[in-house]
Amino acid sequence: DGRRKERLQMSNLNRVQLLGNLGASPELTHLDNGTPVAKMSIATNEEWTDKDGNKREHVEWHRVTCWGKLAENCAKYLVKGRQVLAEGKIRTRSYENKDGITVYATEIVATQIHFLGTGGADSSRRPEPPLSDADYYGQVR
Repeated sequence: DGRRKERLQMSNLNRVQLLGNLGASPELTHLDNGTPVAKMSIATNEEWTDKDGNKREHVEWHRVTCWGKLAENCAKYLVKGRQVLAEGKIRTRSYENKDGITVYATEIVATQIHFLGTGGADSSRRPEPPLSDADYYGQVR
């Protein structure tokens, strides 16, 4: 029945949002066909007080990859320390390392990255994107 099909489609949602700070400036490379690819790491943290009243913190690091104009804009405008909101999907890939062992890597494939806050650790070397041009905020259309 139609309702059952609708429920099944909703159970297949792969969407993630990360609000955090860049651990390093994005690294831009190009595939053999010229497609730009940017890789970056985003740190998210949670803080709490344990049962003894001590403040605790846990930092989680996330690998994020983006493509095309989004990758170019991230490499052009983002620097280490900048706060970003990354939206996309989780992807796990596998490969064999030099010892022949299968390694699994989980990453976020970003479809949008919103540039939040200002600057970062090295903001003097990168210009701020103009506020009027949404493309500079990395939204994939």
